[in-house]
Formats: sequence, structure tokens, C-alpha cells
Amino acid sequence: MPSSAIIGRYWPGVSPIHRMDPRAKLLLSLALMVVVFAAQTFWGLAVCAVFTAAFFAIARIPWGKALRSIAPLAFIVVITALLNVFFVQGGRVLFEWWIIRISEGGLVQAAFISCRLLLLLLDMSLLTLTTQTLDLTDAFEHLLKPFSRLGVPAHELSMMMGIALRFLPQFAQELVIIHRAQVSRGATFSQGRARMLLSLIVPLFTSAFRHAETLSAAMESRCYHGGEGRTRLHPMALSRRDAAGTGVVALMLCCIIAVNFIPA
Repeated sequence: MPSSAIIGRYWPGVSPIHRMDPRAKLLLSLALMVVVFAAQTFWGLAVCAVFTAAFFAIARIPWGKALRSIAPLAFIVVITALLNVFFVQGGRVLFEWWIIRISEGGLVQAAFISCRLLLLLLDMSLLTLTTQTLDLTDAFEHLLKPFSRLGVPAHELSMMMGIALRFLPQFAQELVIIHRAQVSRGATFSQGRARMLLSLIVPLFTSAFRHAETLSAAMESRCYHGGEGRTRLHPMALSRRDAAGTGVVALMLCCIIAVNFIPA
């Protein structure tokens, strides 16, 4: 079991990206996802990759940490790629047996979708790596506040997101501890992967429910009432760093459009 997964873990720093307003970073991250989806060619994805690498360089986050932050979600990329390989057909058939058929079109589509998903995961990972959980939840609540008039529970949703982000690194660490404890007791997991997963997931869920019960009791003992009296974020004002980030994302979108529609 890898012990280096840092999904959802904040990476301390004083870079311009770290010091941006969390609300601006959240909105720009969503815009960045839209820009990645706008890329329709491998050249467009290459442009997105260049900008993503530049963002991580500005944030001074090592690439090893960036890749480890998305490692727990790599199975999504693998499953999506396999689905495209086996179910998307087009071009010359490279392999065929019974109902299985692999074509050039499927391989190209699988590679394209995999690259896009990796970029999306890296872009969203940049948000969690450069923003503290409390700031991120406050930003989420502040942006959802106008919808509270329509019955949207902004505070409750942001609190749920904050708890999930807060406990993701801890659950990953506990999963490693449980695995090592099982191995130290002589477990070899030679009877199948399903048995291995069951022996790891059951104690993890037990620990998760114990943490949830402890947190609920702590909130009740402190007479928690929907965040009343909490310190809020100051009114959002676009700083130079936020304006620069907006300009970079806009430039990235223009480059993607140019690559997609301007003939080479």
C-alpha cells in the first residue's frame, strides 16, 4: 500500500497562487475545467498541459507531490481508457477475438480522454494543494449564499465538503496503517483481491463512523447552530493576483480556441 498519497492535503507556500482569494481560485478552477473540456485535439491538450505545468511551477509544488495527489483517483482514468478501447470503434482493426475488437479509433480516443482526465485531476488538485480546507469551505459557502433564498442549504453543503476534504488524508493514512497491521499479523492476501479489499474496507468504515460520531458529539456539546456567529470572509474584491489569474485563464482559452479552429 502506498503511503505517499496526499489527496486533499494542503501544501504550505507563499506563492502568488497560494495568496489568491479562495473564492477567485474556486471560480478560476471551474473555468479551467471548462477550458480543458474545450480542447478538441491533442494540440489543445498540449496547450493545457503547458499552462498546467506553469501553474504548478508558480505555486512551487514539486511534480512528484502533484502526481501523488491524484494517484488515488488514477483508477478512474484507467477504467475510462479501457471502456474507450473496447467500445469505441473506428479506423483499422488491430485486434479481434470473439466479441472483443480493438481499433485505432478506440486507442486514439482512449489516449485523448485519459490525457483530458489527468489534466482535470491535476487542475483540481492544484486548488486543494494551494488552499486550506477552511478557506475553501468558506469560499464555497460564500458563492452559494445567493442561492440560499431558493432553499439551497449553503452552509450545510460547505460543511459537508469541508469535513470530507479534512478527513480524506486521514482516511488514506489509516488505510495504510490498517494494511500494515494486517501484514504484521501474518496476512498474505493470497486468497484474492476481493478478500483483501474486504479486510481493509471494513475496519476503515468502522473508523470513519467512529470519527463521525466523535465529531457529531463535539459539535453538539458546543451548541452548534448552523455556523451562527462565525467569522466570515471579507467582501470579495478582485486583487492584482486574482486579475492576473483571470487573465491567464482567458489567454489559455484563446489559445485553445486558436488551436481548435485556426488551420495549421
